[in-house]
Amino acid sequence: MEIVIIEGSLLQVEADVIVNPANSLGYMGGGVAGVIKRAGGSIIEEEAVSKAPIPVGSAIITTAGSLPFKGVIHAPTMEEPAMATTEEKVRKALRASLELADKMGFKSIAIPGMGTGVGRLPKDIAAKAMIEEIEKFKPVNLEKVILVDVDKELVQKWREYAR
Repeated sequence: MEIVIIEGSLLQVEADVIVNPANSLGYMGGGVAGVIKRAGGSIIEEEAVSKAPIPVGSAIITTAGSLPFKGVIHAPTMEEPAMATTEEKVRKALRASLELADKMGFKSIAIPGMGTGVGRLPKDIAAKAMIEEIEKFKPVNLEKVILVDVDKELVQKWREYAR
């Protein structure tokens, strides 16, 4: 499985699906979730909320609204909006995202930093955990994981750990 690391916008990559580091309630207010909702429409949040509660360690898929993706995978890194998160929750959310994308037959997935924004997890801890989980994953269908974020420091950490 190829790992591509890009500094830039999650919404501008070419991928089958994108990941929203969510909260268990499905609300899409701040951080990456807010960006996805503003660009793709409130239908994304409405569908996520209708499938809540989404336990940390699981993931759901919703429409991508007006975004050019086949869906948005919502993988909670926290139970409630703006809660601090942990390395273990980020690992579980990332694993659930990969498993769902693979199970649904997607070839590519784009993932932003998980837990590094409103979740307040230090970037080096999150980056190392994310790279380790991706490298451990044994896909059936998934061929490419795109790690993409506007945060230069996080992108640099991904690159350091992906060697």
